Amino acid sequence: MNLSNLKPARGSVRNRKRIARGQGSGKGGTSTRGHKGGQSRSGFHYKAGFEGGQMPLQRRVPKYGFHNISRVEYRGINLDVIQQLSEKHNLTSIDTHVLVSHGLASRRELVKILGRGELKTKLEVKAHAFSGSAKSAIEALGGEAVVVKR
Repeated sequence: MNLSNLKPARGSVRNRKRIARGQGSGKGGTSTRGHKGGQSRSGFHYKAGFEGGQMPLQRRVPKYGFHNISRVEYRGINLDVIQQLSEKHNLTSIDTHVLVSHGLASRRELVKILGRGELKTKLEVKAHAFSGSAKSAIEALGGEAVVVKR
């Protein structure tokens, strides 16, 4: 083997026409960009949602109401669900990691404990928020409702 018979690996080099290399190349002149207009110019890009001049979907669909961008969404979990979880897995402390590992919330969701159902055992519950009835029900049995930071 010497430098005169080296070749690139099979499939590593594509044989494609080089554009903008003169008229003799067959891809000179406008270099496959057509004549005039934004698309023929360097640096051009469509705006997001542009549909070729047709009225974009975003403007066709009617809009109404108010969307609060500061709204905080919580995954609501009721006391009866927590009671079942503690009985089934013999838990005395329930936090967001336990809820995620048992499929009741996803890792990035904020968890709020709600007051539906009845709690029968003393539990330490850690969550991002509590409803008033849930907090009072947990503390009535001597348990602890701990608010964790987001």
